[in-house]
Amino acid sequence: MNIRFLAGVLAVLVSAVMVPPGAAGQSEAQDTGWTAPRTADGQPDLQGIWTNNSATPMQRPEILGNQATLTAEELAQLQATITEFRDAEQAGDLLGDRLFQQALGNATYQDFDTVTGNYNAFWLVERELDSRTSLIVDPPNGRFPPLTPAARQRAAERQAYTAAHPSDGPEDRTLGDRCLHFGAPRLGAGYNSYFQILQTPDHVAILQEMGHEARVIPLDGRAHVDDGIRLWNGNARGHWEGETLVVETTNYSPQARYQQSSENLRMVERFTRVAPDTIQHEITLDDPTTWTQPWTVMILLKQSQDALFEYACHEGNYAMPGILAGARAEEAR
Repeated sequence: MNIRFLAGVLAVLVSAVMVPPGAAGQSEAQDTGWTAPRTADGQPDLQGIWTNNSATPMQRPEILGNQATLTAEELAQLQATITEFRDAEQAGDLLGDRLFQQALGNATYQDFDTVTGNYNAFWLVERELDSRTSLIVDPPNGRFPPLTPAARQRAAERQAYTAAHPSDGPEDRTLGDRCLHFGAPRLGAGYNSYFQILQTPDHVAILQEMGHEARVIPLDGRAHVDDGIRLWNGNARGHWEGETLVVETTNYSPQARYQQSSENLRMVERFTRVAPDTIQHEITLDDPTTWTQPWTVMILLKQSQDALFEYACHEGNYAMPGILAGARAEEAR
């Protein structure tokens, strides 16, 4: 696995959380009439390296109820608490949603092993915090919609199989354990959450640092591939709607299980450059066989001068031989 060692290590140690302008998600474009620069062929220019290091949790913590945003005082207190975590170098608490939840004192997030197989805080980038209490913007409660009965049954069957066959062979482990697939777009933050966007007149390419997933998206109006062709990252088609790049992805493999979905997932992404250093990335997931309604996430991608690093997963994957060897030893006993 690759560890991002930033040239600005001193800044990492000094500041755990950056609070960007427009904390509630309001854009410079809305405030000043700013418009994105153009590529040579006149498209809004989304090119560059962008990062999602948001500390805002995916789901709104239940303790916050229907509170969609924090007050200035609440935000300042949360930032101070998070800074204490950084000073204590509780690295496990700085990844994903844990940082926000722990700062709120959520007891269910207090049991993380911060020693075994973990990084210390020195190696982690700053996490950005705004006043939102969830990345999910729809449903309005900021939480995942309920699973359908069929999805609950699928999950129960997988759980039962995994309990009975945790490591019979490598095929029983997840695609991530096997360094095969990590899903795209990556919604997690704080670990390899960097993206590079390249544009031509008729294609957009998005390279994701996590798992070195590369999506090449046609913009020429061609149809999706035949329904019988199924891919881990689905089949993406894009078009421009004014300032916004719209990407629709279908044809998912049943093995992909993106955010617990099935092969019936239809994902629509909207990329809008709302400020010189910010892309608003909205992702809507619609799978009637998994959720009772579609749901939407909004992430603010921030421009970065850092380079993408190779995600050398297979080369450093000591987990697989260790897991399988442990399972064989357990069977022998």
